[in-house]
Amino acid sequence: MPTAKSGYKLKNGSKVPGVTTILSRFKESGALLFWAFEQGKCCERGEIAGLYDKRDSAAEAGTLAHAMVESHINWEPEMDLSAYPESVASAARQGYANYLRWESDNKIVVIKQEMQMVSEKHAFGGCPDAIGIDSHGDRCLLDWKTSGGIYVDYLVQCAAYKILHEENHPDEPITGGTHILRFSKEGGDFHHHFFSDLSAAEDLFLLYRRAYEIDKQLKKRL
Repeated sequence: MPTAKSGYKLKNGSKVPGVTTILSRFKESGALLFWAFEQGKCCERGEIAGLYDKRDSAAEAGTLAHAMVESHINWEPEMDLSAYPESVASAARQGYANYLRWESDNKIVVIKQEMQMVSEKHAFGGCPDAIGIDSHGDRCLLDWKTSGGIYVDYLVQCAAYKILHEENHPDEPITGGTHILRFSKEGGDFHHHFFSDLSAAEDLFLLYRRAYEIDKQLKKRL
């Protein structure tokens, strides 16, 4: 997920945190602990030599599939995957093919990508993956993930992007819900998750935003 190189700033020049920075402060660690446990078992069985071996090779296929999707959306030439191991390239191609089938079935057209925005009201910034128009003519938010599952953090992140978009584009509300498009770490699996309403996640993000500010003030007292 891209972020502003110089950080996010309000109109008066004040720096503000990004969505991912805020969420990382309160990130639920259960999935990470489970992953580390599974990696430890793989090390014991001799399947990998180090903690990050399997993760890095698996994530590469999902990252490549995501990049292929971006090239497709931007009408760019098809990516050359000849420099990658065939197992990784094959998984990436399968994930990409699965995405294309989903795109065709759902007839969603991407109209905006990676828009850096700042909320003057809540003092934070962010950059959604994409905004699309669905077959009903409604605007929807799209977010791509490479992971072994879907987590509450993803919903809160997307809810924050919805807050950003609707503050910066009040005449273009997100009425078509949120689509999380997940490429599996293992193999070429592609998963679609749709959420018509993330109002509870919006409330949670705004609580995180307030807690982030309080936490920052408390740290100054240490």
